[in-house]
Amino acid sequence: MEDILKIGPREFTSRLFVGTGKFPSPDIMQESVIASGSQMITVAMKRVNMMNEATDEMLTHINRDHVQLLPNTSGVRNAKEAVLAAQMSREIFQTDFIKLEIHPDPKYLMPDPIETLKATEQLAADGFVVLPYIQADPVLCKLLEEAGASAVMPLGAPIGSNRGLVTKDLLEIIIEQSMLPVVIDAGLGAPSHAAQAMEMGADAVLVNTAIAVAGNPVEMAEAFKLAVISGRKGRLAKLGARSKTAVASSPLTSFLNS
Repeated sequence: MEDILKIGPREFTSRLFVGTGKFPSPDIMQESVIASGSQMITVAMKRVNMMNEATDEMLTHINRDHVQLLPNTSGVRNAKEAVLAAQMSREIFQTDFIKLEIHPDPKYLMPDPIETLKATEQLAADGFVVLPYIQADPVLCKLLEEAGASAVMPLGAPIGSNRGLVTKDLLEIIIEQSMLPVVIDAGLGAPSHAAQAMEMGADAVLVNTAIAVAGNPVEMAEAFKLAVISGRKGRLAKLGARSKTAVASSPLTSFLNS
């Protein structure tokens, strides 16, 4: 059977979501998206021509028939601004999907948990498919679940840091407890990080910087695609138990004593 990920009303066969920022050119961004096989692409509203979507260079390079756009609210400072940005996004992009990002601190870009919860409650009540970007906080994830989020997106490490699964212990708790899809977002810097996230049981990962700033973004996009597939297959195949001591892979025999 096909391995399907369901978020809101949409179903996805790819579990790699890709951001569209920082690429050297729109053409390389487009080629990388295709190579990644991603069906969910984030678009920062602050980088898009909000008055003329049809002629915006960014959007002309995304096939809207096969890819779900996930506009994000990066740049807003509180719930009020986030709700307004989401409403504008719905009008411009004609989608209820929204990646909720509220990080008032421009240096570390850490998401504000209180304002994120407030905005999630309001947006979910208004029919949005809300995917909130948050710190790896198991308690907050359960509150967002109750507030109507369609998925949770805890960070692996600070945005753009490429440091990997710094929050691994907390992510494992979130994955164990969550009744929603868990998408690990931010900080993944290598395909091996994505594979590990999927082996842990994450439902998907979102990668932008690691692909966009690579020496060859297109090749890196494909590498992440394969890593996500590999990690997911490993998870479904059920990894073997760990042991603190060596365990022989071949049965012991008594032929030496004969």
